[in-house]
Parts: sequence; structure tokens; C-alpha cells
Amino acid sequence: MKDGAGLGRAFSWLWGAYAVSALGTWLAFDSFPLIAIRVLHAGPAQVSALAATGLAVGAVLAVPLGPWMEFRRKRPVMVAMDLIRWAALLTVPAAYALGALTFAQLLAVSVLVGAADITFKAASGAALKTLVPPAGLLAANGRLESTSWTMTALGPPLGGAAMGLFGPVTTVLANAVSFLLSAAGIRAIGGHEARPERPAGARAGRPRVRDLGDGWRYILAHPALRPLFANTVMVNALIMATAPLLAVLMLGRLGFAPWQYGLAFGVPCVGGLIGARLSRRLAARHGLLTVLRVSGVLRACWVPWLALVRPGPAGLLIVMAVELGLITSCGVFNPVFATYRLEQTATDRVARTLSAWSVSSSAAIAALTALWGLLGALIGLRTAIATAGLLMLASPLLLPRRQAAARHEPEPVAGSS
Repeated sequence: MKDGAGLGRAFSWLWGAYAVSALGTWLAFDSFPLIAIRVLHAGPAQVSALAATGLAVGAVLAVPLGPWMEFRRKRPVMVAMDLIRWAALLTVPAAYALGALTFAQLLAVSVLVGAADITFKAASGAALKTLVPPAGLLAANGRLESTSWTMTALGPPLGGAAMGLFGPVTTVLANAVSFLLSAAGIRAIGGHEARPERPAGARAGRPRVRDLGDGWRYILAHPALRPLFANTVMVNALIMATAPLLAVLMLGRLGFAPWQYGLAFGVPCVGGLIGARLSRRLAARHGLLTVLRVSGVLRACWVPWLALVRPGPAGLLIVMAVELGLITSCGVFNPVFATYRLEQTATDRVARTLSAWSVSSSAAIAALTALWGLLGALIGLRTAIATAGLLMLASPLLLPRRQAAARHEPEPVAGSS
């Protein structure tokens, strides 16, 4: 009997753990900005600072963890990160119940969760490459992407309704529980996870300072990963930089209710599910790199239109239509990108490479989120959103243009051999 759609029992447990944590994450979609706006009465600059600080400081804390976990078993790292996120998030509903919740606490929790998120993603990418055969990577990434968009479609509307019915911290509690269940699912994978072997001459123990840059050196020396890295970091940062501004615009000035805000981002996620299901067929017919380039161009075309949002049903429909186009394009792009990146990354470099990638993405998101918070205050929310969208139109120029070899192996970087 086959499990996990033919990908094995181990992948089934990993998939289940991913599904439950994804549901918790999307139930709590923008819960911290919502709490900051509605409970702590924060303005645009504070809401952007909340998003930026957690990502920036979390990224700094995560820098040494990439080389540290490269030659360690990945599943115990994943379980530990889930438990850290569970414990940190539980402090928010506890403080709210006691009337002691502060903006500083939200910042501190954001930092811990941000560092744990980056570490978990790097470890899970490396674990996936060992649990699934190379021929199954695109199918596995497609399953994960489909699950992500399904939970994204369900989570925000349900989370918005839950917050309206049961209070502003309800979804934070649900998210905390989801990480506990995710840890249990990863533990249930069972079996023996071999400790990765160190290359001859590699230094054991804690990483040295010069080891911390291994992931970036590998990416920047790689002809296929380098342009893809620049493109994805830029696009993700610009998309996320507009999120707090759009939240303030819709929930504050335009008067949308939390459930309407959740609906505007939940329903279009059906497009992500469709895109993820199409990605495997498109890649089989046209090749990974062609699909990567075309979907990368398409996902750059949507954000400028978010500046046109207005009050009432018409404004809600504008947001939903724009998000549908963006999310469908991302639904095709993301599993193809994740598979191409894993194929191009040597097995003994995966954790460091994915960690460096996530740290860079988080740092860029943090910097641009803070900058766009200031821009929103100086030039207006709509103008700042439109500016981000126009910059995104240049992002396809950074996509890989030539087919690279199946796996590029640059010379060993300093401190690793």
C-alpha cells in the first residue's frame, strides 16, 4: 500500500505535519498587525515596524544555525523549532487574558518565531531531499504547495470569523497548538535518520565566523542559483512590504471588517491550488526553466493594481481579482522554483543554502517593510503600494536565462573542507 500519493509513509507524516501547521499559520493570518491595530491602537509606522523587527532580528539570530545544522539530523531540529514557536506564541493569549499585553511583547515573540521559522524551513528542505527520491521532488513540492494554498484559502476567513466571535488572540492560540501537533507529526515519521557525513577535513563542533557565509558564497558562485536568488528575494520583499500598508488601508481608513479582510485574501487562494496542480504538467511539457521564467513574469504584473482598492463591495472585488492573478501565478512558480533549487543544490550544502536564502529573504522583507512604512506615512498608502508594484515589473530581468547543469558543484568554500 502506498502512502502520501505514492511518495512513501515518511512523506505522509511530513505532509500531515506541514498541513496542520499551515492551517494554524493561516488561521492567524496577520493576527499580530490586527492585534496591534485593534487592541494596542498602533499606527502604520508601528505596524510596519512590528513586521520588520521580527523578521530582521529573527534573521540575524538564524544566521549561525545554517552551518550548525548542516551535519546534524534535521528532524530533531524541526521538532525543536516547532516547540519554540508553540511556547512563544502561547505567551500572547496568556498576557492578553491578564491585561498585560504590550507592543514590546509582540515584538519579542515575532523575533523568536521569525528565527524559528527560518531554521525550520532550512531543515525541512534538507529533510525533504532525503525522504523523497529525486524523481519525486516536483510531485512532493506540488503536494506541499497545494496544501499551502488550500489552508491559505480556508484559514483567513475562518480566522477572521473566529477573531470576531471569540476575541483577537483566538487565532494566535490556534497557531500555537498547530505547532505542537506539527512536532508530534514529525516525531511520528520514525525510522532511523542518519547523521549527515562531514566531508574529509571538515571541522566538527560549533561553526567558525567564516563558516557563516558558506551558504551565500555557494549561492553567489552558482550560475543558476544566483539570479534566482536575486529575483525571489526582491519579489517576496516587495509583496510583503505592501501587506501592512494594505492592512491599515483596508481595516482602518476604508472600514473593512476582519472577516471581509480575511475573505479578500482567502478566496483567491483557490488560484494557488489550481496553479500548484498545473505546475507538474506544465513542467513535464515545457521544462522547469521555461515554466519558471513564464510564471515569474506573470507574478510580477499584479501588485500595482492594489493601489486602486476603495470602500465597499467594489473595493473587495478589486482586491480579490488582483490576488487571484498573483496567487495563481505564484502557485505555478513556487513548486517549480523549490524543485529547481533543490536539484541545483549539492546534498551537503542544502541546509546552509536554504538557511542563507531564508535569512536574506527575511532581512530584505524587514528592510523594505520598514522603508515602505515610512513611505506610506510620507507619500500616502496608495502611492507607496503602487511604487512597490512598479518596481516588481523589473523583477523578471533577474530570472535565470539559460539551462544550467543538473547540479553545479563549485569549489569547496572556506572552512568546509
